[in-house]
Amino acid sequence: MWILICERRGYSLLSSVFVSLCVIIHFCCVVAVNAHAQDAIAAPAETAFQKDEIDIAMDKAIAYLVSKQRDDGAIIDKGHDTTMTALSIMAMASVGIQPADPTPEGQAMSRALAFVLREDRVDDKGYFGRADGSRMYGHGIITLMLTEMLGMGASPEQDQLIHDRCQKAIDVILSSQKERKPTHYRGGWRYEPHSKDSDLSATVWQLMALRSARNDGMQVPASAIADAVEYLKRSYTSPLDRNGLPEKKAGGFSYEPHQNNPTFTMTAAGLLAMQVCGEYDSPFVIGAADWLLERPPKWEERFCSYGTYYYAQGMYQRGGEHAETARRLVQEMLLAKQAEDGSWTAHNGSEKGVGAVYATSMAVLSLSVKYHYLPIYQK
Repeated sequence: MWILICERRGYSLLSSVFVSLCVIIHFCCVVAVNAHAQDAIAAPAETAFQKDEIDIAMDKAIAYLVSKQRDDGAIIDKGHDTTMTALSIMAMASVGIQPADPTPEGQAMSRALAFVLREDRVDDKGYFGRADGSRMYGHGIITLMLTEMLGMGASPEQDQLIHDRCQKAIDVILSSQKERKPTHYRGGWRYEPHSKDSDLSATVWQLMALRSARNDGMQVPASAIADAVEYLKRSYTSPLDRNGLPEKKAGGFSYEPHQNNPTFTMTAAGLLAMQVCGEYDSPFVIGAADWLLERPPKWEERFCSYGTYYYAQGMYQRGGEHAETARRLVQEMLLAKQAEDGSWTAHNGSEKGVGAVYATSMAVLSLSVKYHYLPIYQK
């Protein structure tokens, strides 16, 4: 039929045959494409994205955290309600949940954020550590969470409140760092805003909050970051040469300067903090990463949940063999320890009494290195 039509329009026989073949081929392609489209529509939606064991574990963990939300928005099963709620918010954000999401998880996150932002959670100077008794540890955690949530509030009003709370909280951290201290403690932080000494554990939270705030364009002097990095270097356990560089190829960080007893948790914390501050190729970073490569996380170890969080994020930043080894070890350990209800509970005496909300949040933050959602942990 197409040949006859073509001939009537003045085409030659050869041209008519060619046009007819083109039409037939086009028709066959359309049929094939339509059939494929129908198959795609008929296929189950889940085939578009197959969840792996990490995705499934994260879904269960987030469901557990949401189940622990009180009527006032706090997510808590033990003490320190503002701090634990902040950790839960960070855990949710680390898997891509946002307060504006029209989902049960997004709504729970919005309510949790509203709880942290309540006036009775912070004093008039901007200090979060007094209301729930978490002191500077809690203040650093909460401030870091707020800096990471800037621009992600459920409404413009909530965004503005996050910004206002952030700046005052950052000012508390900056003024605390300026307290008069012995030389080896300078640049760091400890339990209270007016503490005259410092430790690496408290320091890392404040430092990450400052760095996150600076990334957001908030007012954080570069000197504050530099002074904190110098404090971290004094907590490194390898002797330093005349140029201030470590003499040993591999070394760890200790809880306080000059203690010379590196631990898994403090070395992991120092590793992440140094890299967050841009010290990716520092010999302190290289040495800490190599030290950790020989000392994997152990579930019964003191502060394992806390240390594994730093370890997972810090080794990911390092990349290569360090990142791959840490990813495998963290997944193997944590997936085996997750309870049926999606939670984790620490087994070591240092963290066991802190509660499952804490351990679950830290586990999510450790495993969510896969997703890279939180800006502070991106390379």
